[in-house]
Amino acid sequence: MAELSFDRLHQFFCKIPSVQEAFIDSYGSDGKQAWWFKFQINIEHPLAWQTVQELGHVLNYISKNERLPTQFLPVSPPPYMNGEAKQFLAWVIQCNHADFSPDVVCDWLEARLPKPVDDESQWKIKTDLHELDHISNKDLDELVPPNPQ
Repeated sequence: MAELSFDRLHQFFCKIPSVQEAFIDSYGSDGKQAWWFKFQINIEHPLAWQTVQELGHVLNYISKNERLPTQFLPVSPPPYMNGEAKQFLAWVIQCNHADFSPDVVCDWLEARLPKPVDDESQWKIKTDLHELDHISNKDLDELVPPNPQ
């Protein structure tokens, strides 16, 4: 296995509002094909759960028929020995696929997470369906293309 570079992925996570550089813990590989990237999410940040949802969608369940060879999951030492999630809950991206490097994962995240990733306003999800009443049919078709069938 060629030497893995985590530079792009590290720099990308430095830009995510609820992560940033201070919350990136570590990363590495087994020297074969498995690698991991461990970080914390600032649970007091207003976009914390949005970050979990976005990463979980892309890394664990981008499509029910074609999933990426990655896992995004929480990890923690025993809570009774350490303390609150605020200090000890971490998140890991794992991959055990020789052709799916940290750079490839970064490509997927860059393409699917809010753009620009460091602009908090781009992370806001509109959930009020009544807003759709004020959108023209043309604009709605651009947001959600009509089914060609």
